[in-house]
Amino acid sequence: MIDKGRRFRPGYLRAWDKMRRPLATAALCGMAAISLSACMGMAMGGAVLGTLAATDRRTLGAQTEDKAIILKAASRARNVAGAGGNVNVTSFNRAVLLTGEVRDEAMKAAVQSAVADVEGVESVFNELAVSGISSVTSRSNDTLITGKVKASLVDTRDLSANAFKVVTERGIVYMMGRVSPDEGNRAAEVARGVSGVQKVVKVFEYIGEDEVRQLSGTSAPQSSN
Repeated sequence: MIDKGRRFRPGYLRAWDKMRRPLATAALCGMAAISLSACMGMAMGGAVLGTLAATDRRTLGAQTEDKAIILKAASRARNVAGAGGNVNVTSFNRAVLLTGEVRDEAMKAAVQSAVADVEGVESVFNELAVSGISSVTSRSNDTLITGKVKASLVDTRDLSANAFKVVTERGIVYMMGRVSPDEGNRAAEVARGVSGVQKVVKVFEYIGEDEVRQLSGTSAPQSSN
C-alpha cells in the first residue's frame, strides 16, 4: 500500500537524480539506434529496388506504364469475365500476356478486345484456356514452379536473370523479356529442366547482341586479329 503522506528524504532525491540522467541517456540512445536501424532498412530497401529497376532492360517510363496497364487491364478483364473466368494479366514493355481460364471462346475474345483497348497496350498475347477455373492447389504449384525457374535463371551465370519475366499457368511456363535470340533459347532450356514444367512458351521481344551489351554495360569482344 502506498503511503501518500510519505516524504522523500533529500539524500534519496540526490541519488535518484544521479541515476535518472544515465537512464535517460541510455533510453535516448536506444531510441536513436532503433530509428537509425529503420532508416538504414529503408535505405537498403530503396537501394535494392533502385538496382532492380536499373538492371531492367525496359526504360523507367515503360516500367511505370506496365504497372498502370496491368491495373487497368485486370479491371477490364474482371468486368468481362466475372465469375465465369480467372484472368491473369502480365505486361512487359507494353506487350500484354493473358493467362488463366475462361468459360468459352466468346469470353476469350471479349477479354482480349477489352484489354487491347487499354491506353498504352501495343500487343496482346492471348493464352487464355477455355476450361474450368484452376484449383488453389494448381495455382500454388504454379507459384512454386515460377520460383524454381527464377532461381535456376539466377544460378545460370551466362544469363541476366532480371531480364526475364516468368509466369506459370497449369504447369506451362511463359517467358517474357527483351533478350537476344541466344538468351531466349538458353533461358527456355533452363526452364525446361525444372521439375514440374510441362511446356515453355517464349513471348520475347528480341533485340540484337549489340543492344544487349549496351544495356548490360559490357563491351563487345575484341578481335584476335
